[in-house]
Amino acid sequence: MRPLEYGEPVILWETGRGRTFLITLTPGGSFHSHRGVIRHDDVAGKPEGTEVLSSTGHPFVAFRPRLADRMMKVHRQTQIVYPKDAGWLILALDLFPGARVIEMGTGSGAFTILLAQLVGPTGRVYTYDRRPDFLYNALQNIQKLGYADRVEAQLLTAGEPFPVSDVDAVFLDLPTPWEAIPPAREALAPGRPLALLVPTAEQLKQSVKTLAEHGFVWIEAVEILERRMLVREREGVRPLERMVGFTGYLVSARKALVGRPAEAATADIPEED
Repeated sequence: MRPLEYGEPVILWETGRGRTFLITLTPGGSFHSHRGVIRHDDVAGKPEGTEVLSSTGHPFVAFRPRLADRMMKVHRQTQIVYPKDAGWLILALDLFPGARVIEMGTGSGAFTILLAQLVGPTGRVYTYDRRPDFLYNALQNIQKLGYADRVEAQLLTAGEPFPVSDVDAVFLDLPTPWEAIPPAREALAPGRPLALLVPTAEQLKQSVKTLAEHGFVWIEAVEILERRMLVREREGVRPLERMVGFTGYLVSARKALVGRPAEAATADIPEED
């Protein structure tokens, strides 16, 4: 394995507390925290997983950041898609190397980064937002991680036609996703999936209704909660008091080539097995 090099991002994991800090190694640079100072020169050239002592003698461990670490550490101007939700959404979108995917609601670009990683250098992410300041910040985040050549960004308002077609997947992260569902259907290749994230029950209800009215089937809606466990020799095992609770409703659907009158369409939410 190649050693940690100048110019690349590194995660410093604080022993004991488990807090993480993302830095970019630079010659002569230094990282300052409540635990003291770590010189970048003491990290560069070392194998990944090396323990590094701060100026106060506190140990940190240096790693290359995982994709989830990079997503969580982006400069935020908006709420981001959390890793616990991102995994379900990615499976629902059925992405693969070379895929072409639309994202409406770029936000801070955290999920855009994940999409760009998965479609690979031969794929394409078309991301849209109505806010130029959001797009600018997201593109800065994307460029820092080296994915700019896989992403095309453009200003667009929900409900306007997408300028691309026959894409493999569509993801909507909007206050009013139902407005973007009709143009999403036009842009999707037959049979391909759409997924969306909504924060309230009323938005969920309206979104599912609109999906059904526009020829989407196999509609699924879920909520995912994440609770970490405290594992200690003396105290035993118990859940932590805090958890990553509700962050949004997740919805997936497939574009069907069926002629169902809008007034007769219903959402085919599957029952329990």
